[in-house]
Amino acid sequence: MIQVNHLTKSYTQPNGEVLQVLKDVNCHISKGEVISIIGPSGTGKSTFLRALNLLDEPTSGEIIVGGENILQKKYPLNKLRQRMGMVFQNFNLFEHLTILENVTLAPIKLLGLSKEDAQKEAMQMLRKVGMAEKADAMPKNLSGGQKQRVAIARCLAMHPDIILFDEPTSALDPTLVGEVLSVIRQLAKEGMTMLIVTHEMKFAYDVSTRIFFMNEGVIYEEGTPQQIFENPQREATRAFTNRIRTLSCYVKNTDFDIYEFFGQMGQFCMHYGIIDKQRTIEHITDEFLTSLLKPEERPVTVSLNYSEKDYSLTLTIKIEGLDESPLARSSSDELAINIVYGMCKSLTEESAPDGYEVKFEL
Repeated sequence: MIQVNHLTKSYTQPNGEVLQVLKDVNCHISKGEVISIIGPSGTGKSTFLRALNLLDEPTSGEIIVGGENILQKKYPLNKLRQRMGMVFQNFNLFEHLTILENVTLAPIKLLGLSKEDAQKEAMQMLRKVGMAEKADAMPKNLSGGQKQRVAIARCLAMHPDIILFDEPTSALDPTLVGEVLSVIRQLAKEGMTMLIVTHEMKFAYDVSTRIFFMNEGVIYEEGTPQQIFENPQREATRAFTNRIRTLSCYVKNTDFDIYEFFGQMGQFCMHYGIIDKQRTIEHITDEFLTSLLKPEERPVTVSLNYSEKDYSLTLTIKIEGLDESPLARSSSDELAINIVYGMCKSLTEESAPDGYEVKFEL
């Protein structure tokens, strides 16, 4: 249905610097597929969707839709927009029109339907999304979830071959997300081809035939939901799907400001709701740096990793240039060793590239 070859998109910023958002995107999308696009913010997910629909004109590459390269000059945009509908984050309803008028506007203007036929069709689509009783309401009188369902009905009224969803729940109150996702799930069951940019990981797992993980302006890894979420092949994918949040600090020498780092740790713990672990992290870090390592054993990297998926918390201390465990040395402070062992659930030690690493499961 859609073949994308070497797609790029660059922007020239006010200072003249060129920002390349899409670097080399390649993919094939078949009829009936539901593809969720996930990845960190700023990696080109929404830009990719907008480029497919030519809302943002790509810098280079090919987009083949139904055998035609839509990037060739004189390709009719109205034809593309009829085949490829889009649902935005912020609904984009016309506030001065009723819900029914919002849904009938494009079929009348672009498809040439009579008002009567367009209204009949629109009511069918509003029933599909559970919004028929609001046909005469104004957008201002609807909740965010209801507005998004109307936006989906408006898209369906054009009978598109494919629908692009750009973070359809990101602007919604959490209590309203479910009603929109339920509509999208129903469309998936009916065989609608969809590309969905989403941060709802469980939804992506449940509804998708394939997952695109975008990172650094490319489709960094793709596969079935089971492959991407349960057995990712690349480290960046693994970190993202496990929703691992990281705070790292590079300790060059003994003059390092440990109290500033502890302040950053406190903010990190506060943000992710693990403030009860802050004192434990501080104690282990302090004992390790001041009692178990020699002053010359620097630099050291201290990393705190928290997984929002399974709520695991790991403190990792890597010492460059060290080829043995600092805990196994006869000269190590026995009291400090007992303290760090007693404050963690488990501890692992292993050689690492150019050094030695100790991991504390907290």
